[in-house]
Amino acid sequence: MLHQIHLSGKNIDYQLKRSRRRSIGLKINHRGLQVSVPFNLPITDIDSVLRNKADWILKKLATWHDKIPLNSVGTEHVNGPYLLLGGFWKPALSACRQIQMTPAHDNAATISSDFDTLFRLEQIRKWIMAWYQQQAVTCFSERIALYAEKLNVPKPSFKLSQARTRWGSCNSRSIIRLNWQLIQLPLYLIDYVVAHELCHLIEMNHSKAFWKLVASIYPDYQQARSELKKYKFVHPVTTM
Repeated sequence: MLHQIHLSGKNIDYQLKRSRRRSIGLKINHRGLQVSVPFNLPITDIDSVLRNKADWILKKLATWHDKIPLNSVGTEHVNGPYLLLGGFWKPALSACRQIQMTPAHDNAATISSDFDTLFRLEQIRKWIMAWYQQQAVTCFSERIALYAEKLNVPKPSFKLSQARTRWGSCNSRSIIRLNWQLIQLPLYLIDYVVAHELCHLIEMNHSKAFWKLVASIYPDYQQARSELKKYKFVHPVTTM
């Protein structure tokens, strides 16, 4: 349920969830402020806690707001520009009147009335999403092979994911999952996530031994971890 509170001169919307928990929980992510409380806790008590936490709430919301959003490939906007490996691209018509992606600084025709007559909006959106997935599969496969060789382990299987909050994961069956939105980031950040997940093939934890292993194949991992926090996920409309 959506609620609102006035904190330090600002109206803050928040999602309120009641459950059998015994304490108040606060979480801030791409959905904004989420508040979890016990079933019978009065709104006045909730507001009191939020006011006491006002500085923390406003700081976290500002930090999230300043993050760089990734492309969602939504139906409401297809003109671009679209991030790919840290650079910007846009849809255009090829000489044979087919959709293609071109660097944003090119003078090629962008989405226009020509597209309206040749393609439906949904067709364009699906084409761009398929383009992203193709780019991701090709790039991730190459980077996994590279870092698997550095680790001296067999190249594992991998799948694209559309997780809302995770760049990647590695399960006990040695299957790597990489968020398709990674393909929008600069290559050195993709490399860090790939190296990180591959190291879980050897160390299924985040111990000192794990981070030492990461450093052995990706020495600048701490800087990459920090830079990744500048970006925020935008959940895609389509499914894979």
